[in-house]
Amino acid sequence: MDVYPYEGTLPVTIDPSSIPNFGGQQPKPEQPKKPTRPVLPDQELVQRLLDQMKLKYVVDKEGDLVAPWEKFRTYFMFRGEKQQRVFSVRTFYDRPHGVEDMPRLLETANEWNRRTLWPKVYTHTHDDGTVRFIGEVQMIIGTGVWLDHFLASTVSWIRASIEFDKWAVEQLGLAKDADSAVSGETNGETNGGTGEAGGADDEQ
Repeated sequence: MDVYPYEGTLPVTIDPSSIPNFGGQQPKPEQPKKPTRPVLPDQELVQRLLDQMKLKYVVDKEGDLVAPWEKFRTYFMFRGEKQQRVFSVRTFYDRPHGVEDMPRLLETANEWNRRTLWPKVYTHTHDDGTVRFIGEVQMIIGTGVWLDHFLASTVSWIRASIEFDKWAVEQLGLAKDADSAVSGETNGETNGGTGEAGGADDEQ
């Protein structure tokens, strides 16, 4: 099966309702010709998608794209070579928890993983003894993927990462953080972080 690197403008091939609407009137997009073969997604394609979704992002020291929210950061990473090339969306949730909370955290993560398809969520204990959630999803892209599938999957993964943050706040009773939790409705509230991002590979 032949594949080729993605080039050109970003076709609007995903369901518009799956993209968060941050208030502004949506212009009617042109409909470029769709690729007729699988493509090899790259970082530029993800940047164009984030721009289309009106999400802010930066590039970290590892060269990965990072979309920073107030209480978590989502990384968009490409790893591996040739047929083993992998696209990974990994979210680091910044709310710290104590090791004494581990039973509740594991129960929360297990319940989420049981009820949903993505992201897979687990805990990570840092050197200072605090515990935080991490969520991740991967897609093998080395053999090529259909553009529609890649775009729709990435949008769905972003939305699910946002939803987990809200869900965890509710499940863990973090009422004091409720006002700053991601609402997913306004760009200024959900994706306004502009601080420097460390490398995702350094978090573990």
